[in-house]
Amino acid sequence: MQEPDVARIEALSTAFSPSAPIDQRALFAGRMSQLTDVINALGQKGQHALLFGERGVGKTSLARVLANRNSELSMGGQRVLVASINCDATTTFSSMWHRLLGDINFAQQRQAIGFTGESVRTAVPVNTVLPPDVTPDDLRRVLGQLGKTLIVIDELDRLEDEKASQLLADTIKTLSDHAVDCTLLLVGVADSVDMLIHEHQSVERALVQIRMPRMSPPELFEIINKGLAAAAMTIDDDAKGRIVQLSQGLPHYTHLLTQNAAQRAATTGRVRVELTDVRVAIDSALGKAQQSIISAYHEATASPRENMYQQVLLACAMAQADAMGYFAAVDVRDPLSRVMGRRYEIPAFSQHLNAFCEDSRGPVLQRTGSSRRYRFRFENPLMQPFVIMDGLKKGLIAEHLIG
Repeated sequence: MQEPDVARIEALSTAFSPSAPIDQRALFAGRMSQLTDVINALGQKGQHALLFGERGVGKTSLARVLANRNSELSMGGQRVLVASINCDATTTFSSMWHRLLGDINFAQQRQAIGFTGESVRTAVPVNTVLPPDVTPDDLRRVLGQLGKTLIVIDELDRLEDEKASQLLADTIKTLSDHAVDCTLLLVGVADSVDMLIHEHQSVERALVQIRMPRMSPPELFEIINKGLAAAAMTIDDDAKGRIVQLSQGLPHYTHLLTQNAAQRAATTGRVRVELTDVRVAIDSALGKAQQSIISAYHEATASPRENMYQQVLLACAMAQADAMGYFAAVDVRDPLSRVMGRRYEIPAFSQHLNAFCEDSRGPVLQRTGSSRRYRFRFENPLMQPFVIMDGLKKGLIAEHLIG
């Protein structure tokens, strides 16, 4: 056995980013359509963008590619000022803008001390000219003096202050009506669209709605290829296909599985990743999963007596879902039959689906629609690949039956 290639292992640690959003343009793969839509909005005065989709599909990575403070973003040869914020439950409208505009400076002339008559030019944070309670009209006046500006407001769905949501909608309308050369890029889940449109119907014309679906196989292949190329490594086609299959369109797992599989290969001095490396990487990925995912899985499937909760949840993870991640009971029937090795009909597992939507089991699933027409999806999309990998590890499903 060859010696571990420590340099290559180190290169892989930066080439893939399973635990944090990507902020390096060279390693950001896919999403060119969404990136183009944001850039188009940035190029038009009075136009703003709302980037929405499931958790874990790479919205924040795309926003960071644009808002990376270490890069010099420009549009038509004009430098773009950039500021960004991650909302949380404590964020108010005024605190949001004080934090955002504290990241942007403007030049201020002041008289120097003494009798020379010379003035000194200093950089002052823009938020120093804001009042304690900020209004949309305050922002119109201040932002209108800054030149081309990009404001990124991430995790919009965590904004619990209803007044802040209304004022944000008012701000979009005000900036649009006055053609202020500032673009707001709002990042959140699908409910963020309904929230803003509900506050101001007229906001819709000023807001480009950009949905980020789960990544396609070619986009996930691009992540794998770019990351491995950065470490001068390659991968067998079957190994690459298995990583994409297990990732279920979520780039987090593509980064995690590829990094772990490639580092296992580098540990033995190999530069080509094989399927056996991916199988070992599954165990590692399960061990490195977020504790919240592990806890939610145990809460959803635990029972003092023998039951089918693990198997039904696995079938849900394997079910064919729509673009928003929703599936129906009928979509679970065939996967469960493959898991159990015999035919199962809906009445045999409908109670399990309903239980997964109750507080006693998380809930691990969301439910929408009416009786007999219910549709379900995972409360946390990152749970889905975890359930499939756990099923493989426990022998609940064979690799060739995942579909």
